[in-house]
Order: sequence, then structure tokens, then C-alpha cells
Amino acid sequence: MPAPVIFTTGYEGAVQDELLDRLASAGARVLLDIRAVPQSRKPGFSKRLLAASAEARGIRYVHLQALGTPKPGREAARAGHAAEMERIFAAHMATEPAQAALAAARDIVASAPACLLCFERDPHFCHRRIVADMLSAATGQAVEHL
Repeated sequence: MPAPVIFTTGYEGAVQDELLDRLASAGARVLLDIRAVPQSRKPGFSKRLLAASAEARGIRYVHLQALGTPKPGREAARAGHAAEMERIFAAHMATEPAQAALAAARDIVASAPACLLCFERDPHFCHRRIVADMLSAATGQAVEHL
């Protein structure tokens, strides 16, 4: 049996039902929230409500805070400084907490179809692409941006 695909998605511009429908249609069984701060002004995307709604649809919710972008990286991304965000995030990913969270994510994505979640709509401007690429390099799994 081939390894499951690693999905990624951002909720910018989405509503919760649409996002969860997209995950269910793709076959995702785990939602890996990789936001450093799992709160949102967008209705339905704060940790508790998102977790409850995902679980109600049979999608397991896991928050891996250590895979989130540190505040200086988020600030760089908001300012449009993608290279600076990537540099900050790369340094963060070298830390022990980030490596432990990456190992946990690796175990999850290898065992079930999982989707990495963050805010940014375009994965090319988001740290979830970097995390997905790290996971793919370690597991050989394909990545699909939903």
C-alpha cells in the first residue's frame, strides 16, 4: 500500500465548513494545525472550535505549536519579506522543540492521510510548505496543496 499523501491548506478567505469539506473530499483523516498561535479572528478557526468541528466530522485534530513560525518570522511574512521569514523559520526548525514536533508530525503523516494547516492561502508564501517539504524528504511521501 502506498504511503498517504501529505496535504496542506490555508484558511485565508475560507469558511470552516468549506475547509472541512475540502479535507474530507481529499481523504484527510488528521488535521495538523501548525500555527504558533492557534487563535483566529476568523470565525471557526480558533483551536477549540476547529478541533471540535473537525472531530465531529471524523477528522482527528492535532496542534503542533512548535512547528509554527516564531513571532519575528510572522512579522517578516506580514511585511512581505519572504526570505527573512524563511531564514527565521529555518533557525527555529533547528531547535530541539521544533525537531521533536517534526518527528511527531512524521509519525502522523506516515500513518494516515494528514493535512498541515496554517492561515496563508498560497503555500509558496507560508511556512507549511517548508514543513511539508521536510516531511516529504524524510518519508518519501508526495505533497499536495489543497
